[in-house]
Amino acid sequence: MSAYSPKEFRALSFHDATPRFADGSDTPRAYLERCLETIAAREPVVRAWAAMNEDGAREAADASTARWKSGQPLSPIDGLPIGIKDLLETRDMPTQMGCEAYRGNFPKRDNAAVWALRQAGAVVLGKTVTTELGGTHPGPTTNPFDPTRTPGGSSSGSGAAVAARMVPATIGTQVGGSIIRPASYCGNFALKPTQGAINRGERQATSMSTHGPHAGSIEDMWLVAIEIARRAGGDPGRLGLFGPLKAPPARRPMALAVMEAEGWRVTDDASRAAFEAVLDGLRALGVTVLRRGDHPLVETFERSLEGVQALTSAITAWENHWGIRNLVATNRDGVSARTKNVLAAAETMTPEDYRAAILQREEMRRRHEALALLVDAVIAPASPGPAPLWSGDTPGQPLVKRPTGDAVYNTPSSALGAPVVTIPMTAVGGLPMGIQVMGQPHGDAAITAIARWIFETVPGVTV
Repeated sequence: MSAYSPKEFRALSFHDATPRFADGSDTPRAYLERCLETIAAREPVVRAWAAMNEDGAREAADASTARWKSGQPLSPIDGLPIGIKDLLETRDMPTQMGCEAYRGNFPKRDNAAVWALRQAGAVVLGKTVTTELGGTHPGPTTNPFDPTRTPGGSSSGSGAAVAARMVPATIGTQVGGSIIRPASYCGNFALKPTQGAINRGERQATSMSTHGPHAGSIEDMWLVAIEIARRAGGDPGRLGLFGPLKAPPARRPMALAVMEAEGWRVTDDASRAAFEAVLDGLRALGVTVLRRGDHPLVETFERSLEGVQALTSAITAWENHWGIRNLVATNRDGVSARTKNVLAAAETMTPEDYRAAILQREEMRRRHEALALLVDAVIAPASPGPAPLWSGDTPGQPLVKRPTGDAVYNTPSSALGAPVVTIPMTAVGGLPMGIQVMGQPHGDAAITAIARWIFETVPGVTV
């Protein structure tokens, strides 16, 4: 398998195919069939899909073809084949959540985002593999650029399906790092939106979970997100994602703050060099880059993030443990040891512990808000390196702590409720490693414009 290069690799895209649908030189059905051919060729190794509905997808693609032929597409994503992370309900496929206890679970209803995608004419092709219950216990998916490595989690199949050029877009979810990290490891564009900006439907249990698209292009990423939000809005009590109906045009930032947080000390030398080369490219184009020590607001922000990874883990464990407790009580053998360990840790917490964690999170958010006085956005690696090796746990040995990689650079945006765009800017050792741009809440369109400018203007880096 050839080494990954951000300058050479091109994922599958959809927005540039629609003019051919309009003039009749291509059709959504033909586009779908090309996707299915790629899936047939690559799925035996990549293993991105938990379930597929090929007949339903062909029927939807035929209906889309007729709409384009008559000049009446439902939206710019009419006909787009898409995968849905197998945490979200779909009326025509099971929702088994990567968990043996949910084997055969088939509620036969659509998540709000899935409903919105169908209303926009998207072709819901299948369910993508998730780690167990969206946690840390991995599924079977491999990294498309090296099958000995993880694709990241928990949106493992969503990240891998786009990177393998199986589909132009998928839906992932994130509580800690489950959109950003797989995008980094798989060389995808991805939007982890403002907290609550895309309606989670039935998945309202945790205060930091979000839905967001992986895509082969920044244009498709934005189109998928905005077309969902136009129809389903945001979570109850939230404003929802807003912005232009097309991907925002590229916008040069005046100043960016580097976020090192807890990740910098665990980032390997080659990955640091790749990120520094991106920063050098920004400076060469006249962008001011501020690091901790350069300004008190950046330093204070960085200090507030100490312990953020443990904080997000504790908050999420507490919020999830009611449901996991019931699941283990009814089907103990259907839940992994990893998930049981998370439950055990959560059971040691008290309401006072949770309250203290929430107050600490609020202080982080105040420090982040203050940065808006100084910079247009925050920039950081999207992971502390490329995808790590993963061959499974060793029987008789302690469970591997982070089998889908380290979320250390991802938990800050989850705690902050802030939007992030991941862009495929660097290659380290022949593998992708993404860069993330983080904005203020509801600044999703603004950071998409900045991320687009960086991707289109700053040269990709290979080390």
